[in-house]
Amino acid sequence: MIAQRRMWIVLAMVLLMGLIGAGTVRAEGPQLAGDDGSCLACHGNPELTYEFPSGEVKSLYVDQDVFGSSIHGQYGLACTACHPNIEGYPHPELAASSLRAYQLEQYQTCRQCHEEVYQQSLDSTHAQELAAGNWNAAICVDCHGAHDTTPPNQPREKIPLTCSKCHAGLHTEYLESVHGEALTDESNPDVPTCIDCHGAHNQEDPRTTQFRLHSPELCATCHADEALMDQYGLSTNVFDTYVSDFHGTTVTLFERQSPDLPTNKPVCYDCHGVHNMTHTRDPESQVFQENLLHTCQNCHPDATEN
Repeated sequence: MIAQRRMWIVLAMVLLMGLIGAGTVRAEGPQLAGDDGSCLACHGNPELTYEFPSGEVKSLYVDQDVFGSSIHGQYGLACTACHPNIEGYPHPELAASSLRAYQLEQYQTCRQCHEEVYQQSLDSTHAQELAAGNWNAAICVDCHGAHDTTPPNQPREKIPLTCSKCHAGLHTEYLESVHGEALTDESNPDVPTCIDCHGAHNQEDPRTTQFRLHSPELCATCHADEALMDQYGLSTNVFDTYVSDFHGTTVTLFERQSPDLPTNKPVCYDCHGVHNMTHTRDPESQVFQENLLHTCQNCHPDATEN
């Protein structure tokens, strides 16, 4: 009886010490040892937030399921792979005064794994805008997300939707175009999306002379492809005749010999539209038979039906 009582006393003491030890760990905060479970001890709380000096309040919640299904989660990357400066608790104080300032600091981490893509982006129009002081210019996380990174082109309709975050007006025009309708209504894999004409990470400024002179070659990627055009009953003669006529010949010569000199000769999108191109049989098309004169008068104001 006495031995049994002693056994219960020992068990009670062991249990009490365990509870005291557990309480001590919680009082010190989560111990980060490189495993995501430690991070999620705090960041799994939907109520966790951080207020920047700017007054912006950012949620610090990370949905474990969302991250687990992301590209990074599927590859088993730990939180510290992208947050290497986090080694313990409390975390180092942030130097960034605003959410955007923090994002601009943090996105440099992407180059650790994606150096080639990062280097491409340095020559893009987004990077040029950023260097000029436009903090709204797109960076990696704006297009790919942070903890919810998924394949950027699956489904393919996702590409213009991503660009619409900044280019909503152009996105609306595109959706109503012959290309956009084929993509969204039919999931057509052959029609161009934003990145087919503008590039994914190395976007060239479309307002430059070089882009304008090169644009017929962009259109030729599809419209000079006989096998592709055959599938849709379209002729490559349209492109061939453009290149061989006065307009196309002049543009081609300028592109090859004087790429920095502008020309007033039309390129494809001057007649067909930029993001809002429609089928030639569409009464709204700029090259619909009844609209041709008006289109030509943009450059030739004295033109007549003849």
